Amino acid sequence: MAGVTRESFGETVEAYRKQHDDGATSTEERRLDYATLVNRYYDLATDFYEMGWGQSFHFAPRFKHEAFKASLLRHERFLARKLRLAPGTKVLDIGCGVGGPMRNIARHTGAEILGINNNAYQIKRGERHNARQGLSHKCGFAKADFHHLPAEDASIDAVYTIEASCHAPDRVKLFTEIARTMKPGALFGGYEWCLTGKYDKADAEHVRIKKEIEEGNGLPDMAFTWEIDEALKASGFEVVETVDLAPTGDPETPRYRALTGEDMSLAALPRTPLGREITNKLPWVLEKVGVAPKGTQQVSDFLNAGADSLVEGGRREIFTPMYFFLAKKIG
Repeated sequence: MAGVTRESFGETVEAYRKQHDDGATSTEERRLDYATLVNRYYDLATDFYEMGWGQSFHFAPRFKHEAFKASLLRHERFLARKLRLAPGTKVLDIGCGVGGPMRNIARHTGAEILGINNNAYQIKRGERHNARQGLSHKCGFAKADFHHLPAEDASIDAVYTIEASCHAPDRVKLFTEIARTMKPGALFGGYEWCLTGKYDKADAEHVRIKKEIEEGNGLPDMAFTWEIDEALKASGFEVVETVDLAPTGDPETPRYRALTGEDMSLAALPRTPLGREITNKLPWVLEKVGVAPKGTQQVSDFLNAGADSLVEGGRREIFTPMYFFLAKKIG
């Protein structure tokens, strides 16, 4: 079970359940407790996500007749081009997962990339993938909180983050720490999970969808797209370019299609409502036989509700997982 103990996992679930029962569900409390819960869940779930998503855990705008995984690779290479990555470029990948994008970008550009991840099991998986693909000399991992990056001041040529900085409760603090590591004039780019201008806080359905996305993905209060721009400017960056890429995909293959069940193949099954329903029963069985820690089923319930709300948020165009930004360090 990837190093997670039944005791620690169960205690975290119980604390989160009590928090809900007591009505204590503030953004700060959710950040402190649920982030820990999700981190431990991913110790258990990473292998399954690799079955459905491959080694790149993110969304992408998808063109007509384009395969799901091909769209992920194209999305990563778009970012690499915008950052002007080249052989020998020293790069940080903030919140790198098991390193799928890092390996694709390193193979495509020749850049040398250090992935930052605070989940030990994902790092272990990622190091194995690096070795198997012959990329250990180009790609590496550091276990660290991305608010305290293991890099010297002004030592990094470029930084990117793919759907990871949304976990930061304070973007200015995170972006300022990223800027510290970068050389003057270096580029920082990424894809952010954001609310769009169509989100209406007076609409109860909008509020419900937002809450379920946050709880199902261990997020603090989600930011609007323009708040990302403001945070970058406040952190020592010049904003070069921003655009929501979600509308750029073909209408017949929206970015949330991967979660709707419309991609019918064995490889896609784990991403579909049916596949998620099947796997949602598995934690209950594993808990009963003592294989999975107590509380695994409840975490699975939260994550499934979050996945459904990702689809709803996309259909209503109130949420995007791919607000692209490109910024340059001033100085």
